[in-house]
Amino acid sequence: MLRLTAVTLIALGALTGCAQTVNFEPAADAKNPGCAEIMVRLPETVGDLPLRETNSQGTGAWGTPDASVLLRCGVAIPDRASILPCVLVENVYWLRDDADAPNYVFTTYGREPATEVIVNRDKVSPGSALFELVDAVESTTETAQCTEIEDSLGAPTQTETPTTPAP
Repeated sequence: MLRLTAVTLIALGALTGCAQTVNFEPAADAKNPGCAEIMVRLPETVGDLPLRETNSQGTGAWGTPDASVLLRCGVAIPDRASILPCVLVENVYWLRDDADAPNYVFTTYGREPATEVIVNRDKVSPGSALFELVDAVESTTETAQCTEIEDSLGAPTQTETPTTPAP
């Protein structure tokens, strides 16, 4: 239900004035101290979209006149057996749900508190949005990693060439 509300806000954002506060419900664990760490690290822009004021703790929004990127910290921690595809952006794993395309919902995997980012793909590239938010989100505690990664953006890679010891 929260996801549907946030996606609806993206669609309704075009009806609000550019100076208005973005209204949406905070996540259940938005008061988690880890969320405060994310909030103080949020970028002023995502792509060329400016940061907007929100009415809820643990939230962020970018885009004028419509909020095309929404962030909500303190969402439910994803099930470790999730079947959603996992993407890695630098050191942060995200589960991608594109069921409501062009609005893509990304939820951190293996991080506490969990964070959700909703990106309107018609307005901004999801990869670039996540890349710009990774510095804020990686301040949370990593508890697990995805075992299968669909895509990796800016993540360190290991060489596949075996090294042989010198004689």
